[in-house]
Amino acid sequence: MDGGAERLERLGAQHEPALLEFERVNRAYFARSISDRGDAYFREFTARLHALLAEQDAGICHFHVVTDARGELIGRVNLVDVADGAAELGYRIGERSAGRGVATRAVAEVCRLAAASYGLSALTAMTTLGNTASRTVLARNGFTVTGDTEIKGQPALRYRRWLDGALRDRPLI
Repeated sequence: MDGGAERLERLGAQHEPALLEFERVNRAYFARSISDRGDAYFREFTARLHALLAEQDAGICHFHVVTDARGELIGRVNLVDVADGAAELGYRIGERSAGRGVATRAVAEVCRLAAASYGLSALTAMTTLGNTASRTVLARNGFTVTGDTEIKGQPALRYRRWLDGALRDRPLI
């Protein structure tokens, strides 16, 4: 990805051990800004991953992992609920890589892929008002606020970004 030594890869079954470890190591960190996935998520991880990969194969979702220069998994960026040329963006970057522009670069690359490889024309996202880092990532990537909402009882904002043809011709990796 432009500006860093990270790499964005489409999620595959081969990522299972690293993804599970990433989620375990960063569980408490993520729980500080978003709701915890709960113990069942970890107990049922393999089955859940296979269900997600089936959704990806069906074109309903596009899941990605972010790896660092050593090949270590440091984040995730996902496009879910693909329909009518749009999808919802979600992302999480591990604690040791946070604050270094990784999320901004990874989201930029997924925006490019969404237009060039997945044929999408718009992305939506949501984040709580208290998640300043996430709001900054979205703003830096051209997302604009479209309204207020709630996420698990917390005040939040809805965002949208229209994708254009210029993204199709500008690889960031």
